[in-house]
Amino acid sequence: MRSSASRLSLWLLLTPFLLWIVLLVLLPHLQMLRVSFQVRESWDTLAWGLHQYQNFFTESYYWRTFVRTGVMSLFTTFLTLIIAFPIAWYIARLARGRARGILFMACLIPFWASELVRTYGWMILLRESGVFSSWLQALGWADGPVEMLYNDVAVIIGLVYNGLLFMVVPLVTTLDGMDENLVEAGYDLGGSHGTVLREIVVPWAMPGIVSGCIVVFMLTLGSYLTPVLMGGKDSAWFTEQIFTQFITRFNWEQGAALGVLLLVLSSVIVWLGLKISGQSLRKVMG
Repeated sequence: MRSSASRLSLWLLLTPFLLWIVLLVLLPHLQMLRVSFQVRESWDTLAWGLHQYQNFFTESYYWRTFVRTGVMSLFTTFLTLIIAFPIAWYIARLARGRARGILFMACLIPFWASELVRTYGWMILLRESGVFSSWLQALGWADGPVEMLYNDVAVIIGLVYNGLLFMVVPLVTTLDGMDENLVEAGYDLGGSHGTVLREIVVPWAMPGIVSGCIVVFMLTLGSYLTPVLMGGKDSAWFTEQIFTQFITRFNWEQGAALGVLLLVLSSVIVWLGLKISGQSLRKVMG
């Protein structure tokens, strides 16, 4: 009787999660995959083929934006890690008591607002009549208004800012569990700061590093608002192409194919990252 009740409780707990995965993740992706192989011959006639994928490889603008988005997402993830690691180290190993909570809250508070609000905040700072431009003019470092928006640097700033918390949290969690004696032993054995960091700290923090990089990379690769609002005509992002096909041109077949390709890209890069780092998805995520 107790065993039956336990199994029932387990299924009741799992049902919302399973419904979420099946109805909102698995089925939509399978439908998108199916649509990507459809070829619209007329408004009411569909055939099957690889026409949408052929368009991707024959149209240089598609695959150039595809490669560009992947490279910039990797660079953004790396930059986010470089910025987040010292922050996480200070919070996990150096901050004490109330200061630790305040620092963690300072990282969390910006995410109480939506991505749209955070992006508009950066636009106010970086625009031609914005805060930074006014400061440069007041200090005499610029003769006139300086436009810092609508370029790749502005896009990367916005993406790093939006992904910072998702890198800090797993790093803090991992570094917080590290035994202080390991670091002290490294120094006692004559290790330099760089050696201790490379041989002790980074290997210990590797699950948190990989976990944070996966989350930030996936969020960056699939970002839409920040590249559209902060980027210029030369800062094309692949999600813009997907949006254009689905919403502007109402070409769901081509949009589905582009979405599948983006999913394949993210999956391959995550798999390569796990292989190179020697981590497993189970270890990283749990």
